[in-house]
Amino acid sequence: MSKQNNEDKNPIENKDTDSNVDDQEADENTPKKKKKTTKDSRLVRRIVISLILIFVAVVGFGGYTGYQYVQDGLSPVDEQDEELREIEIPMGTSTSGIADVLEDEGIIDNAFMYTIYLRFNNYSGFQAGDYQLSPSMTLEEISEVLLTGSVGQEAVYTVTIPEGRTLEEIAELFETHANVDSGDFIEQMEDEDYIEELIEDYPELLTDDILNEDIRYPLEGYLFAATYPIYDSEASVDDIVRMMLDKSDDVLSEYYDEIAALEDKNVHDVVTLSSLVEREARDEEERRLISGVFYNRLDEGMRLETDPTVLYAHGEHKDRVLFEDLEIESPYNTYYIEGLPVGPISNFGESSLRSVLNPEDTSYLFFVAAPDGEIYYSETFEEHRDLANEHLDRDL
Repeated sequence: MSKQNNEDKNPIENKDTDSNVDDQEADENTPKKKKKTTKDSRLVRRIVISLILIFVAVVGFGGYTGYQYVQDGLSPVDEQDEELREIEIPMGTSTSGIADVLEDEGIIDNAFMYTIYLRFNNYSGFQAGDYQLSPSMTLEEISEVLLTGSVGQEAVYTVTIPEGRTLEEIAELFETHANVDSGDFIEQMEDEDYIEELIEDYPELLTDDILNEDIRYPLEGYLFAATYPIYDSEASVDDIVRMMLDKSDDVLSEYYDEIAALEDKNVHDVVTLSSLVEREARDEEERRLISGVFYNRLDEGMRLETDPTVLYAHGEHKDRVLFEDLEIESPYNTYYIEGLPVGPISNFGESSLRSVLNPEDTSYLFFVAAPDGEIYYSETFEEHRDLANEHLDRDL
């Protein structure tokens, strides 16, 4: 009995002993795991902090470098160098071309920043000629000299191009007033390689849309209505065309962002529509109303049916468009095609451009431009038919 009791006690004592050993091993392992976890966490924190510091350093360096780039581009090249240098700005040089000349001559630090400066400060209309400029001049001082033409050179020719003129009419005006052969002018306008070169030089103004084979002249509508001084008696067609495109680009530069925000129209569409409005209206009030009518018809899927496109399709001026004239099958004839014509039918003024971008909110779908200059608007075809029969001698 006593021996059995002793034997019974031993297993219990052995269990307790084994348990104590296990607990002791567990206690000994726990700190090791905690120590390893803590060490890993510290490593992760160090890596993260290092990456953050590197990122901050890179951003800071980039920001400083960018600031210095802009600051240098907008500051005089050398405030101490007041020596005047003879700078020639050739006829027909674009705004970006002028900036390149000034940078090459050491008058400005950065041509790109100068073009940005000009855009933000609405500088345009720089004149060709010989100028005296120095590296100490500010961008404003340089721009004012180029703008006012203080070089004092008198224009050899001055040619005024009115609104609503076709490219052929513009060529004739330069032949009459600037001794430029109109045939050479038209020939240059039909040179596809030349047009592609211009597209590269004026990327915001000119697009591949003007290369459509159905377009009569790629630059139709893009030679802006303005008065142009010509300082070279032997100015080339290229000189004159670039001078006019510079003007167009300068005017439209204030509207490029607004045009880009349009959902379904690009620069070519806006220029085309502006030319239609120009040929139909006499003042800004009429232009906004007619523009509103055009937009309403486009929204309704209706043909624009505007007579000036018929005349352009025929390639001749007529005092009155007859019913038979409307049947010409042409990508310009808005009685024949749907939507906008393939391209502009004339140049235009800034008022027409503004009207296209800000049309009158109206319910009119029709208008009749009477021979006496009056314009009659209507909401229904029945009203329009009566007005057309009355004022146009046209049986609709």
